[in-house]
Amino acid sequence: MNPIGATFRRDFALMWGAGGGAMAPLGFFLGAAMLVPLAMGPEHALLEAAGPPLVWIAAALAVLATLERLFQADLEDGSLDQLLLSHAPLEMIVMTKGAALWCAIGAPIALAGAPVAIALQAPLESTLAIVLALGLGMAAFIGAGLVGAAVTAGVKRGGVLISLIVLPFFDPPIIFGSAVAGGAGFGPAFLILAGCALAYAALGPIAAAAALRMQAE
Repeated sequence: MNPIGATFRRDFALMWGAGGGAMAPLGFFLGAAMLVPLAMGPEHALLEAAGPPLVWIAAALAVLATLERLFQADLEDGSLDQLLLSHAPLEMIVMTKGAALWCAIGAPIALAGAPVAIALQAPLESTLAIVLALGLGMAAFIGAGLVGAAVTAGVKRGGVLISLIVLPFFDPPIIFGSAVAGGAGFGPAFLILAGCALAYAALGPIAAAAALRMQAE
């Protein structure tokens, strides 16, 4: 059996099979994002200034809540040892787990950016840029999160430690993603965000695989 495909199917099924577990981050994001216009009122200038950063922080926290058990279960039940012995590079396995997480959680949150943009009174022509930016941002968050999850795989209740590791890397996507949501559209901020997503998605699995090898020794 192809370990890459098997890993993707297993992780995706686990994320959606555990009582609809993937719905919890999406529900958190939508709930937090929709509270922003309710809390700030209809003042357009205030929503335009403070709304996008708060929405992006909600997206980052939604991802953060999913990271603690990403590799911990594999380490506990011996699956990590089997992955290390498989013919597939561990970096590809880790990237596949990240891809499954993006498909299960990242893509739905990105698509949820459309109603959130309407709630924030964003121009309709900016909606596509906001949705695509959230998709890129979720890829960046997950790429950085893979490293934090791998480093803390052997730590019980490592959620706080994961936060300390990954939150500094969340800052650039939040900054440039907020600029896109604030009206920058497909300008330089979007391109920088895309660069961050590509860098995190490429380098995150490499660093995470190295950390997992150390955990398995």
